[in-house]
Amino acid sequence: MEFINTYTPYILPWLLTSGLRVLGIAIGAIILRKFGHIFIEKAIRKAIVGDHLLSKENEIKREDTLIKVFGTTFKIIVLIIASLMIMAELGVETAPLLASAGIAGVALGFGGQYLIKDVINGLFVILENQYRVGDVVCLDDTCGLVEDINLRVTTLRDLDGTVHTVPNGEIKRASNLSKYYARVNLDVGVSYSSDLEKVIKVVNKVGSDLAKDPEYKDIIKSPPQFLRVDAFADSSIVIKILGDTEPLKQWAVTGELRKRIKIAFDKEKIEIPFPQRVVHMQK
Repeated sequence: MEFINTYTPYILPWLLTSGLRVLGIAIGAIILRKFGHIFIEKAIRKAIVGDHLLSKENEIKREDTLIKVFGTTFKIIVLIIASLMIMAELGVETAPLLASAGIAGVALGFGGQYLIKDVINGLFVILENQYRVGDVVCLDDTCGLVEDINLRVTTLRDLDGTVHTVPNGEIKRASNLSKYYARVNLDVGVSYSSDLEKVIKVVNKVGSDLAKDPEYKDIIKSPPQFLRVDAFADSSIVIKILGDTEPLKQWAVTGELRKRIKIAFDKEKIEIPFPQRVVHMQK
């Protein structure tokens, strides 16, 4: 009771003045962040010009990536400004803090060139639409599904479930395996005794039937077909089969194509040879 009686004359006026301003700043920051995110989302949805080579799903992925990056940046800016305003209301001198931040920024500038490189490269990755969240990419020798992109790093998850964090400034080559369309690229070896014309007909029929299958017709852009005789290997003639699919669907289509080709070859008595060697015994 004595504590309340002693400090109430000081606390109550502060709550009615600075306290209300602190509350107002906090509420204003929350509202600004929420409506700012809504504004950014609507602005990006309208500003992004559609690409006729991209499906609607891929356009949405690109927009979502930009919204996430710019939304996160806006949130950080609002948080910093609101924190400085609240500290000022609490009686903390912000000028020395800003001056210290400036000096620290100069000091870090000499050692922050890698950070600057990451940020600049990340900005170009996003603006140039090199890849987006949800794409499968290879960044130099690291491949996986893009789970997150920001201005500093790209996060990938590979088939083993391992998460790789790649600094954007370290990326020398980005290979997008799921942009616009994907491709079935399959090599199949057949015996030298096989009738190639028959092999070609069987392969093309399997590819056409697969493209007509209700389960696959919506994800196959062009049926997998015989392209050429690709090589004369030690034990087989290698033929190349190509076909186009929707992004990220090439692996499912290729797996099903392999299965159907094996079944068809067995039915038509077309041999898929295994490595063989002819050994001459000296008499």
